[in-house]
Amino acid sequence: MPYSNKKSLIILMADDDDDDRLLAQDALNESRVLNSLKCVEDGVELMHYLKRVGKYADKEIYPRPGLILLDLNMPRKDGREALAEIKADPDLRSIPVVILTTSKEEEDKIKGYGLGAASYITKPVNFEGLVEVMKALGKYWVEIVELPENKE
Repeated sequence: MPYSNKKSLIILMADDDDDDRLLAQDALNESRVLNSLKCVEDGVELMHYLKRVGKYADKEIYPRPGLILLDLNMPRKDGREALAEIKADPDLRSIPVVILTTSKEEEDKIKGYGLGAASYITKPVNFEGLVEVMKALGKYWVEIVELPENKE
């Protein structure tokens, strides 16, 4: 049964792995979390999306996300750099960022939380695990947490 969607949540996933992005979309569908998943391939694209640069200028097609799922290890600008930039920007810092990565390094966890991540999740090794993560994220961020109203 789908969650009673009290509010609409746009989820923006930054991950350089095509398979991980597709699996996340499939897991979101399988978990019956009724939210929209947008994807970018690295930290540079993530910042372009958030700041409406270039192809991301149209806010109807690329709406402000209510939640960012962030991989740490990406080319051009990694997740750590992107997270620091997001949390340093007064217009973006209120967007919760959940680190979703393969890294289990304690240093990455400490740095991620220190930079302002809302959560740190190690990517599950199988699809069923990813479905469970998406269900939990959907329930938590849509039904439980009270986020500030999107002023866009």
